[in-house]
Amino acid sequence: MEFIKEIIKNRKLIFRLGKSDFKNRFAGTSLGAIWGFIQPFIFMAMYVIVFQYILKTKSGGDDPFIVWYLPGMAMWNYINDAILTASNSIRCYSYLVKKVVFPVDIIPVISLSSSSIIGIFLFIIAAIVCACFGYFGNILQAIYIIICALAFIISFSRLTSALATLIPDVVQLISVCMQLFFWLTPVVWNLSMLETHKALFVGAKCLPFTYLVTGFRDSFLNGTNIVTESNGLYSIVFWGIVVVLFIWGNAVFKKSKKDFADVL
Repeated sequence: MEFIKEIIKNRKLIFRLGKSDFKNRFAGTSLGAIWGFIQPFIFMAMYVIVFQYILKTKSGGDDPFIVWYLPGMAMWNYINDAILTASNSIRCYSYLVKKVVFPVDIIPVISLSSSSIIGIFLFIIAAIVCACFGYFGNILQAIYIIICALAFIISFSRLTSALATLIPDVVQLISVCMQLFFWLTPVVWNLSMLETHKALFVGAKCLPFTYLVTGFRDSFLNGTNIVTESNGLYSIVFWGIVVVLFIWGNAVFKKSKKDFADVL
């Protein structure tokens, strides 16, 4: 509860530093912060071209591939960028850590707020494209999944940011793991491909990344809903993982933060 109180107390500071952090990522370039929107947009567009028009990938149903693909990829890009930047945030903000009066607990959340600027842009692009094809989506479910994503990223980065500060190699390990999770998560492939392998199918669905990517995608498709599937089993599993990660990450962070200034 102390951590949540810190976020609420310093919410204005978080948004202000998050906005500044986003601008600083592209400082010194002619287009500045515009690169933050161009890069993920081109990345997503290239995947559409490769998988839809070159590899002839299908959505697995009657829905257009681009409608099936864009929401899931938008959510993945957001999660990936947020986790990587938040995990390395304390090292990036080392000058703040050494200030005794600064609340170190909110530093990963500052990076998350910076990544959220790009995430919101990608979500809007996905929503506009889906609307152009006549898919207007379930707004309430989309908002719920975004809240789930925030809860998961905060819990996960609470742990990884502390470990990455004490052990620099952890940042590289997380980067490798996120690449593995990209292919283990049904971002560019369909879960229905695993239906004949029950154990793999259930295992893939229990991944938090699958819940977020598939849940956001389902918000724009008709007749699919991972949130309430199997009487909400996967929702229970997801929130159980989030709670465990938060408790574990909070314990590690609180125990380690007294050493942050010494190792930076």
